Amino acid sequence: MKALFDLGHPAHVHLFKNAIKGLQRDGHSTCVLSRDKDITIALLDQYDIDHVPLSAMGNKTYSLAVEWGKREIRTLRTAWNYDPDVILSVASPPAAHASVLTGCPKLLFNDSEPGHLASALTHPVSDVIYTPESFRSDLGRKQHTYPGYHELAYLHPNQFDPDPDSLRDFGVDPSAEYFVLRFVSMGAHHDVGHHGLSRQTKSELVSTLSDHGDVYISTEGQLPPAFEEFRLPVPPELLHHLLYYADLYAGDSQTMATEAALLGTPAVRSNSFVGDNDMGNFVELEERYDLLYSRSDEDEVLDLVRELVDDPETAERWQEKRDKLVSEKIDVSEFIIDQIYEWGAR
Repeated sequence: MKALFDLGHPAHVHLFKNAIKGLQRDGHSTCVLSRDKDITIALLDQYDIDHVPLSAMGNKTYSLAVEWGKREIRTLRTAWNYDPDVILSVASPPAAHASVLTGCPKLLFNDSEPGHLASALTHPVSDVIYTPESFRSDLGRKQHTYPGYHELAYLHPNQFDPDPDSLRDFGVDPSAEYFVLRFVSMGAHHDVGHHGLSRQTKSELVSTLSDHGDVYISTEGQLPPAFEEFRLPVPPELLHHLLYYADLYAGDSQTMATEAALLGTPAVRSNSFVGDNDMGNFVELEERYDLLYSRSDEDEVLDLVRELVDDPETAERWQEKRDKLVSEKIDVSEFIIDQIYEWGAR
């Protein structure tokens, strides 16, 4: 069997990496198309996944349009030459169009709603659209829901084994009190018009948490000089180990907030996506599992952070809530592999 994966974001690498490795172990062929965005290529190299870089992310709206035009042509050419049995992506228009050209099934994994331009361009030409059960939009007959989240493809206990020694190698004591912050650039096409935490709130978070333990900051782009001493001490591939042993996560990232919650780390998220139309996974993680808090009011964010770090029972309560979630969700990597076998054999 031949499977083509289009990975344009670090989160896509994590989503599909175990499925790619699983297919390769079973003797199947994979072709991975990559994009130079954030740490996407670095992660693929670190996980020893062969890939074909097709484009690099620009920082202006017009440059994004130019990039996607080039990526469309290069994806079609690569898919035509590779002739896959199945194509997988997260709302990638070039991958969806390549499936039409090659006549093979297109499996789309979407966990973002409300819909954006990429979804509008990919849904009509995909054979099946997989979404978490928490997904709030009805996508019609092509939609197939499952009890899980994208992040459980790599953070389910079957797939992730936290390693405290890997952190000690970089000077982090996993038993000490420390906190992880993530600040994003909001530069993706679906982020246009949105914003994250203000500079003042970022500074207050650092100041507040520094009184309780070490603070480690992960960021897109350049780290401001004032935050340089808090730069993340571990390489990207160890970030989830750092999150697992952290006492709290806070930031404006979408993905890392979910990751922290699924690892049993108290998580506080704030950006302009928060509100009545928020994504279903964030709503479920807060209302059903009480593992993550999403707030648009930055004063509430600071108050929540203070309450969580001051409560000596926070860690124990979060572990119990995480155990409940894991008992009700599936190993998403195994689910992805099953779907590849089913559709690839058609």
